[in-house]
Amino acid sequence: MLKKELRSLYKAKRAALVEEEIEFNSVEIANQLLRMPIWDYVYYHLFMTIETQKEIQTEYILQILFGKDKEVVLSKSDFELGTLTHYLLTENTQLRRNAYDIPEPVDGIEVPESKLDVVFIPLLAFDTKGNRVGYGKGFYDRFLAKCRPETLKIGISLFEAVPEITDASAEDIRLDYCVTPERVYSFGVETSS
Repeated sequence: MLKKELRSLYKAKRAALVEEEIEFNSVEIANQLLRMPIWDYVYYHLFMTIETQKEIQTEYILQILFGKDKEVVLSKSDFELGTLTHYLLTENTQLRRNAYDIPEPVDGIEVPESKLDVVFIPLLAFDTKGNRVGYGKGFYDRFLAKCRPETLKIGISLFEAVPEITDASAEDIRLDYCVTPERVYSFGVETSS
């Protein structure tokens, strides 16, 4: 299927979910993550839940990161430039919802992309080769292009993989893993464990 078709289909699938399903699946995804060999790193980039889009509840992942004493990095969007600025999450970080209902840090200690070890990536759909479909604004494509090649890119999905995203291009940055409530998909990455 084409990205545009998948975007429409998976927005509708997500809209049909009830809150209890999202919460249950969010806990299952956090449990899947706990079993992965990804916890020897320092800087973990996490997205905050857009509740109106019925995204995974990332507070469970946040609790794991805090429990493991990791440095957590959040982003602030610039919709005019289509870019993200990344800030260290500290006890003093103030979050504010932007015009798209995304909780974002107001300001703080900036963290360059080159420092990030693991990036958790929101998405609508993904395929068995590690290609992904997001909301179509390109924020994560531009962001991931600035990360080190060895930065782990982990998609988080409420749904299982589709066979193929037919209009994925060679320029698209593929995932290293994608985690769903049912399983972990690995796309040929070597990790330290």
